[in-house]
Amino acid sequence: MIALSVAAVLAVFLLYTSIAGGGTPTVAPSELGARTDEVSLGGVATGPKSGDAHGAGLRFRLRDLGSGPNGHAVTVVYTGSVPSQFKIGRELVVQGRLVNGVFVANRGSMVTKCPSKYAPKKTDTSSY
Repeated sequence: MIALSVAAVLAVFLLYTSIAGGGTPTVAPSELGARTDEVSLGGVATGPKSGDAHGAGLRFRLRDLGSGPNGHAVTVVYTGSVPSQFKIGRELVVQGRLVNGVFVANRGSMVTKCPSKYAPKKTDTSSY
């Protein structure tokens, strides 16, 4: 009976944390505004790229997805391991906070998205 009660409490807790969140909100550069709390910032990496991720920080800009080259962007400073798929034009997410108009990413928080995973599958029209 005690084990069943403990299991029920744990199930309710897991359900609450998965629904209610408790996680970090994900925002686009245009939604960042003057927020200073920790967020996950998602977008497309744009140039110019400068600096060193293992030194003073890798600097680049992150722009809203689908906004084109003139879309809203914010400068990001990132330190830590850079995923091998990182390059200008790639979609990515970093966690951190806005400090004096620059998004300072948490060390090692960069996650890139592989565009081939999200592209629609090509259909073979030769059999039509």
